[in-house]
Amino acid sequence: MQMRGLTAGALVSLVGAGFSAQALSPDTPSVAPKPVVTGYEADDHFPGAAFYTAVPDDAAVATGTTGTIALPDLPVPENAVIDSSIQPAAPFRLAGGAMDHARALQCLTQAIYYEAASEPDDGQRAVAQVVLNRVRHPAFPATVCGVVFQGSEKRGCQFSFACDGAMARIPSRAAWARAERVAGAALAGSVFAPVGMATHYHTYAVTPSWNRSLVMTGVFGAHFFHRWKGWWGMAAAFRQSYQGGEPLPAPHAAVTPVVVAALPMARPASVPNPEPARAVQPAYVDSGAPMAAYAESTLPDSQILDKWKDSGKPLR
Repeated sequence: MQMRGLTAGALVSLVGAGFSAQALSPDTPSVAPKPVVTGYEADDHFPGAAFYTAVPDDAAVATGTTGTIALPDLPVPENAVIDSSIQPAAPFRLAGGAMDHARALQCLTQAIYYEAASEPDDGQRAVAQVVLNRVRHPAFPATVCGVVFQGSEKRGCQFSFACDGAMARIPSRAAWARAERVAGAALAGSVFAPVGMATHYHTYAVTPSWNRSLVMTGVFGAHFFHRWKGWWGMAAAFRQSYQGGEPLPAPHAAVTPVVVAALPMARPASVPNPEPARAVQPAYVDSGAPMAAYAESTLPDSQILDKWKDSGKPLR
């Protein structure tokens, strides 16, 4: 029994020595320490289990989430100040004529109604703020209707209701009036400060893959709201001015690629092969020779009597 204990102890010592030698081996690659990132933007705001339901960026936008878009290829100011706090947006100011005002109101009302009709006031105001934030960001169109129906001509809508047929349903009159009041207040300068400079959102049911590259600003109603990281999510980046020029308050006409039918290639005219020269047959040897001169034939003498030879002449 004592012998077995000594043997087991020796084995444990050898295993431990092996691990120690491996740890001290100079061939073991060293792992460079990761830089320490601090601040709210360094946190991971991605709901854990939602990773398995993430929607790729290049997929068609799903119900309950906005689409995303590439940032503009513009230089960032060298002296840009990055503030990780939630900054309220500036009040929106309408421009243009009465037609622009009416179209902007209708488009913003549609976005609020179809995206957040059953949500509390904060949820609706947050959705309206996202639309107006996009209008002033250089990555998006500079009109309310342009933002709401962006991509609808290619079925790559930024807001799913513009592509999924939801607009075919007749709106509830009371819910529409409520959404219209929220839209009118936002266009008149009312700011929903808690959502900050958010330009994206999604519901609890779906998590788009862009979620990991953005910063969450808050949760209002049924949506998580996000802004871009860094300078593009700061108030200074939202410098695009609104000048009116609202397009029609409806999805854009579908863009159908023009298919040009290939014309048949003209075949080159076939040239017959020249026939080889042949010997002239004996029967046609003289066919090209000139004919003999015409010889006047000798007619017989007239048989008319002399007394009748002048018959037929006019009388004198």
